[in-house]
Amino acid sequence: MTSLLRSALKTAREAADAAAAVHLTHASSVGIADADEKGRADYVSATDLAAEEACLAVIRRNHPDHAIVAEESHDEDSDAALEEGPAWVVDPLDGTTNFLHGHPMHGSSVALAIDGIPEVGAVSCAPTGERWWAAKGEGAWKNDVRIQVSRLEGTGRALIGTGFPFKTEHLLQQHAEQLVRVLSATGGVRRGGAAALDLCYLAEGRFDAFWELFLNPWDFAAGWVIIEEAGGVVGRAEGGPLGLSSGSIIGANSLAMKEALHELIG
Repeated sequence: MTSLLRSALKTAREAADAAAAVHLTHASSVGIADADEKGRADYVSATDLAAEEACLAVIRRNHPDHAIVAEESHDEDSDAALEEGPAWVVDPLDGTTNFLHGHPMHGSSVALAIDGIPEVGAVSCAPTGERWWAAKGEGAWKNDVRIQVSRLEGTGRALIGTGFPFKTEHLLQQHAEQLVRVLSATGGVRRGGAAALDLCYLAEGRFDAFWELFLNPWDFAAGWVIIEEAGGVVGRAEGGPLGLSSGSIIGANSLAMKEALHELIG
């Protein structure tokens, strides 16, 4: 591992844990009534902002010359930084709605991308104490144990993860039709409401594949590198390679499983 990746992985894990510590501190005191609404069913709370502040403080202390693209403070200028050089991609609280309702499926997601490709990723889930991380060429890990994607072949018994495109309502009907087809041809579909965790579940074999029609880069950047280092594959749901721009994602334990799911969702 290069010195940059070694340092970045340490920073990513520390930053994700710093955000997760804020989640724990706020868990009993912040609820849905305390949140502001960015869009329909899309919330931001004091916890999101405090978690982002704690997370970014770690990154800035260790890598003051790197660009940062974070969910609650991003703008068009920072988004452009994703394509060239080192850039941190941060979701301080993925699954805000879950958090505000006391649902345990939420976490923090931190990745370092270099020239548009995630090289390091870390995801921390405060309620369960689960922590996932990966660096290019070094494998994927959960709580100090190396993880791998499942070896299941074929969709008949596969458990598939998904997410509802609630921020892009024009995609809801398309997703509903896809959901019916996938439910009819697989072992089941699950929707947890925190894509960063869903992608980690794929990396460790809890899911055999995953798709979602719209995510932002901070939702999937860390999960992208974790999945690939666990032996899985990712791309766009409509076909083509994944990139660090908002849009769809499809991931699977193998290219064959990815292609099978792609045929189902059409």
